[in-house]
Amino acid sequence: MSGFTDGDLAARLADEAGRILLQVRSSGLFSGKSLGKAGDQTANQFLCHALREQRPLDGLLSEEEKDSPARLGKERVWIVDPVDGTREYGEERADWAVHVGLAVEGVPVLGAVALPGLGEVLRSDQPRAIPSAPDILRMVVSRTRPAREATGVAEIIGAQLVPMGSAGAKAMAILRGEADIYLHSGGQYEWDSCAPAAVALGWGLHVSRIDGTPLEYNQADVYMPDLLICRKEHAEMVLREVAALA
Repeated sequence: MSGFTDGDLAARLADEAGRILLQVRSSGLFSGKSLGKAGDQTANQFLCHALREQRPLDGLLSEEEKDSPARLGKERVWIVDPVDGTREYGEERADWAVHVGLAVEGVPVLGAVALPGLGEVLRSDQPRAIPSAPDILRMVVSRTRPAREATGVAEIIGAQLVPMGSAGAKAMAILRGEADIYLHSGGQYEWDSCAPAAVALGWGLHVSRIDGTPLEYNQADVYMPDLLICRKEHAEMVLREVAALA
């Protein structure tokens, strides 16, 4: 292993990948879907090469890399999403992210989420105080297809809907004090939530499936049906209302 701690490595990788993505976008050489593809592939090459150099004995799962069953035999597996929110990245919005997470025996123990459009990297091992929740709670939902459970629970508890792009941006909005609840039931993959879940856990938030069970990573099937990230004091209420909607 290199001189980097896991936390420093995750943060450095997420930050540098974000810088690369901004350079690709500002080059003026790509537009539309080709910009998203160029950004995804360029950042993925950087992340995967760097992880194999720095942590050669660990497993690796990336959205943009062909999956290998070899990772299933590894205790430590890095799970990365080079561009979480490719659409938002291509539209030059700020609500996209770079995810670098580490799962140990299936548990998201460490991660960093870069928000390059905001010039910020949030890491699981450097938590800060989260602003207090307002009287009217705010629930982040998809810009294009808000989940039925999320809109239903928001209506019941009187929460304000906050449309936002990528999964990482939604999760980090809670840490940044811009939202209070992230309830997703439309299906994701491990790379969509591993790093955000690790950071949220490191900052003391509640993280689970929408039935209250823990999230499990480095599975043979990387599909993850749902996710809840919120302050611990809101978790019981949200889980109860989700169950009532089922």
